[in-house]
Amino acid sequence: MNLLYRYCDVQLAVEDRVITRTELLEGVRGKQGLLSMITDRVDAEVMDANPQLKVISNYAVGYDNIDVEEASRRGIAVTNTPGVLTDATADMTWALLMDIARRVTEGDRVNRSGGWREWAPMFMLGKEVTGSTLGIIGLGRIGKAVAKRARGFNMQILYHSRTRLSREEEKQWGVEYRELHELLREADFVSLHAPSTPETRGMIGRKELSAMKSSAYLINTARGDLVDEKALVKALSQEEIAGAGLDVYEKEPRLAEGLKESDRVVLAPHLGSATRETRGRMAEMAAQNLIDELRGGPSDYRINDPDRD
Repeated sequence: MNLLYRYCDVQLAVEDRVITRTELLEGVRGKQGLLSMITDRVDAEVMDANPQLKVISNYAVGYDNIDVEEASRRGIAVTNTPGVLTDATADMTWALLMDIARRVTEGDRVNRSGGWREWAPMFMLGKEVTGSTLGIIGLGRIGKAVAKRARGFNMQILYHSRTRLSREEEKQWGVEYRELHELLREADFVSLHAPSTPETRGMIGRKELSAMKSSAYLINTARGDLVDEKALVKALSQEEIAGAGLDVYEKEPRLAEGLKESDRVVLAPHLGSATRETRGRMAEMAAQNLIDELRGGPSDYRINDPDRD
């Protein structure tokens, strides 16, 4: 905020909550820059409310909340905050993977409710992570960071991505390429790291879940709409897969019916980038992007080519 105050006259939504549509439309009027959250839908209606808008700086890596094509047509620069949350999100992936495999959250509930009476050899057995097979869908920055951590657990690492790595890169990262159906069939843990696009939305549905091992786990720290949550609830209830660890959801913050009732899933409230260090760096980057664009740009993290006269 100090960086913004140094260069801009700022109107701030001071409460730590998602602003309403009305607040967004009223707040953007007369402004040259908008520093938006991933929860703010910035579309043609928002842009119509302020023809003077020059930059939309998104406080996130993803930007599917913004109509980038419309912004480009109107000469509005759009920026994001890539790279800065790679390690935090990869760490969160592993937190969920370890949690669901070793039943930590489930065990916490049992312990708090008085359900643990004594040690027993078959009590709350989980899945050993070391030496298991990890399947990564989407091997970008975060996917590679997850793979790097998996090597410490002596895991076989499979991956599926839109663009296959070179043989040299595969050797460097210690990964093996698989077609999607092969990866789902072989992996003990399937971790999603793909972007949300028309091609990837709902990519893990009934067919894909049924292809997984009954002993396998699904982890999603990417985008909620990659997974058909209704199909996931059914797969969990019918024990078609062993469990899931989720940090993102189809219709956040709402959960699909039956999801919160399942003991086979760990449900985190979108904590992927939620460390003090990462959120601080994201804030600085988003502020600097906005300032750079207002001062003539381009910023280092502009994602579009605005049609400016």
